[in-house]
Amino acid sequence: MFYFVIDILGTIAFAISGVLIAMDKKLDLFGVFIIAFVTAVGGGTLRDMLIGNTPVGWMQNATYTFVILGTVVFAILFRNQLKYFRKSLFLFDTIGIGLYTMVGIEKGLNAGLLPIMCIALGTMTASFGGVIRDILCNEIPVIFRKEIYATACIIGGASYFLLRKLPIDNTYAYIGAIVVVIGIRLLAVIFKIALPNIYRNDK
Repeated sequence: MFYFVIDILGTIAFAISGVLIAMDKKLDLFGVFIIAFVTAVGGGTLRDMLIGNTPVGWMQNATYTFVILGTVVFAILFRNQLKYFRKSLFLFDTIGIGLYTMVGIEKGLNAGLLPIMCIALGTMTASFGGVIRDILCNEIPVIFRKEIYATACIIGGASYFLLRKLPIDNTYAYIGAIVVVIGIRLLAVIFKIALPNIYRNDK
């Protein structure tokens, strides 16, 4: 039940981030729903296909579709309040990657994968919904820019396996890793920490 709640919270967070960017692009109602939907389930769909969990999760459980639909309606109705917070898109996206990183890792563990593969699966789960969203909205995906994004997922995932070695309940390790992902992403933006940008400087 705990992991399902985390999954639903991640779905809501990513769906809201999808709605916000779709409205910024002035898409119609159908476009807003599609962007919210692919943002919320895109990473999870890729994850399930890689581990052979088909039909993929959202096709087996209609709860995800209804949650996304409800989130879209909520975000549209309260769009002015959401946009009042200048960083709302960033915040919901950050919360989403923290939650979905651990959902992906948990799926990897259930599939019997090695820790490094679980971390990769968690990173893809957290990142690729946003990649699809940005491509459809004609943006360069955040994961491919110099911002700390996938790196936060990787470090958070690694911290989970380290925390599991401590004499604490696994739930605390799970929550701790989510906090690590969110914390690294927030600190990176606040203090403008970024990965090196390799480019050719033609003058």
